[in-house]
Amino acid sequence: MADQASAAPLAADDPNGGAQHEGFWKLALGSVGVVFGDIGTSPLYAMREALHHTRKGIGPEMAVLGVVSLVTWALILIVTVKYVVFLMRADNKGEGGTLALMALAQRSLPARSTGVFLLGVIGAALFYGDGIITPAVSVLSAVEGVRDAPGAPREVSRLVLPLSAAILVTLFMVQSRGTANVARFFGPITAVWFLVLAALGVYHIADDLSIFRALSPHYGVVFLLQNGLLGFIILGSVFLAVTGAEALYADMGHFGKGPIQAAWLALVLPALLLNYLGQGAMVLHDPANAVEPFYRMVPDAVYWPVLLLAMAATIIASQAVITGAFSMTQQAVQLGLFPRIDIRRTSETQAGQIFVPQVNTMLMVGVLALLFTFRSSTNLASAYGIAVTGAMFVDTLLFFVIVQHFWKKPLWVAVLASAGFGLLDMVFITSNLLKFFHGAWLPLVLGAGLVVIMWTWARGSQILSDKTRRDSVPLSELSEILRARAPYRAPGTAIFLTSDPDTAPVALMHNLKHNKVLHEKNIILTLVTAETPRVRDEDRIRIEPVNDDFKKVIISYGFMESPNVPKALGFCRRLGLKFDIMATSFFLGRRSVVPSAQSGMPLWQDKLFIFLLKNAANPTDFYKIPPGRVVELGTQVTV
Repeated sequence: MADQASAAPLAADDPNGGAQHEGFWKLALGSVGVVFGDIGTSPLYAMREALHHTRKGIGPEMAVLGVVSLVTWALILIVTVKYVVFLMRADNKGEGGTLALMALAQRSLPARSTGVFLLGVIGAALFYGDGIITPAVSVLSAVEGVRDAPGAPREVSRLVLPLSAAILVTLFMVQSRGTANVARFFGPITAVWFLVLAALGVYHIADDLSIFRALSPHYGVVFLLQNGLLGFIILGSVFLAVTGAEALYADMGHFGKGPIQAAWLALVLPALLLNYLGQGAMVLHDPANAVEPFYRMVPDAVYWPVLLLAMAATIIASQAVITGAFSMTQQAVQLGLFPRIDIRRTSETQAGQIFVPQVNTMLMVGVLALLFTFRSSTNLASAYGIAVTGAMFVDTLLFFVIVQHFWKKPLWVAVLASAGFGLLDMVFITSNLLKFFHGAWLPLVLGAGLVVIMWTWARGSQILSDKTRRDSVPLSELSEILRARAPYRAPGTAIFLTSDPDTAPVALMHNLKHNKVLHEKNIILTLVTAETPRVRDEDRIRIEPVNDDFKKVIISYGFMESPNVPKALGFCRRLGLKFDIMATSFFLGRRSVVPSAQSGMPLWQDKLFIFLLKNAANPTDFYKIPPGRVVELGTQVTV
């Protein structure tokens, strides 16, 4: 998942096609800096880790040819065929990513599916598990190049961890300022990085032109068959070369299919292939270079500029993952997987530029803990990959649902379309699981914890909603009661926020019960999240008159949007709903929840849900409601 904050606005329509053409290549360049940051830094460590295992009794020539062949065909089959050719066709109104795919799959089914919901939850949790490792392994692998720098003293090794930590802390500290200005440099810097990768590869391919044999899948297959379990283990390291593949799909909505596909096929894929071929040729020429193949490629004359460029590229890759986590959190909150959380806009013009303080802090603490626990990119690489393979497998399973139910294809077509990808995913998942006790357990444990949190929040919210609905009075019945026993009418407008527009809100009932008051105008306001990324302004508001006392207003938001109630109410006024915002009071029900052994969840899960509820963002802030116009009325509920 990458940085939606960096996405450039789509080019305006141009009858002559000039602006569209120019906008297309700007988007393509922008995608290079955002979408491909993670996969673009893989050459720093992927080849090294794969070759590290091959030094245990395997002939050096076969080892190099086998590894380069496996890396080549992993890039072709997983990234190019699976994501660029097939999965990018399965978009949710132009948006990609696991949660967008889950929402699309749910929409294509006749009824909501618990299985599809769980797949989305697992995919999102695995993304966070991967996201906490990426900044640490990327930055550390680049800074480690200082050790081999020409003229560097031996003592410089002691500075690798502190320097990596300083870079990462700085990166997290500047998130609150927004990435608009920095993002302008992402594309050009990363494009230069890919050109340098290609140039280094071309420079060293001449060391041994026989490396072109590795373009044949024959060597990869023979390598695996000859080496059995060891070859299978090496697959886990080979997968490091494609760990940024899902970003292609996740950032589709920010740049569009065409620009991402063009950037991949025209620049990124050729540069990566040339670099891996160059690393392979150099190691074939001198097997001693297998210790640190990337930095051994760099001539002394340009070592420091390339090292600084590598650091910049890893910072950009880390930035992409961090803001991708912000984007994923926003989607998860809107889809009801997380409690409300403080989400801040850092741009008045670009909706994608957001900052989530709590997520930023947790990521920073987690990344630094990993950095000082594992202490080297080699150790971190052992923990890296399992979360990505799991997320890719989730995408494949959801893709099966899309093919069968959304595209209305026969079952055999859906199986055929997904089986090959699923088998490939399972092979890589199994090979990465072999690294379980070497660190791969970490993202799985983190992912499992997040699955429990998301499942608890979704289940607890449903139980609470069902209980509130059972204890509530239907709005139609309340209207009859008020007609028989009219309360005192206060001037102005009252807006009651509720999740169920057909029942009387708790705050309304408490206002009638304790204050014996009903306002002249009463609006029952419900905010719903659509299963599309965004909702058009003309489809956002639905007004349903109930009687002279009440009107129902339903405001729809996409799962990529942040609610803004005052702005939406401005649209209501244009639709004929007249009220003075300065004479309007917003009534919110505040529920004090206590655990109950008789609820639908175990007691420990009740307590976890209550903890999440207490730490959820204030609805006044979350919905951008003027705090001076809010009245909160509380009630106690057991779950």
